[in-house]
Amino acid sequence: MAEITQAQVVDYIKGITVIELSQLVKTLEAELGVSAAAAMPMAMPGGGGGAAAAAPAEEKTDFTVTLTEVGTNKINVIKVVREVTSLGLKEAKDLVESAPKAVKEGVSKDEAAAIKKKFEEVGAKVEIK
Repeated sequence: MAEITQAQVVDYIKGITVIELSQLVKTLEAELGVSAAAAMPMAMPGGGGGAAAAAPAEEKTDFTVTLTEVGTNKINVIKVVREVTSLGLKEAKDLVESAPKAVKEGVSKDEAAAIKKKFEEVGAKVEIK
């Protein structure tokens, strides 16, 4: 078996869709007998104690970012869509023109907030569900 570096794995993950990444995580969990959710509270900065560790299990973990209004600067909105989704120009333009439309599905709360901020900076409105 050829040696695969950690950088190659990261590059691969950057190039796949969120759905493919979700499937990869599930496969790794099944193959290795681990749970990605169990490691999450330990990785949180600042600790937080037992109450904070129990809260993430109860909270919604997958969010959908939906573009609701394009605003006046359509070109910049298309650029942001391409940045956060890795869609081509035509696909991004079609997505923007068909708003309201889901831009990204199955993302974490932090990633959803970051995406929302990018869209708001260019005058678009998004909704996180």
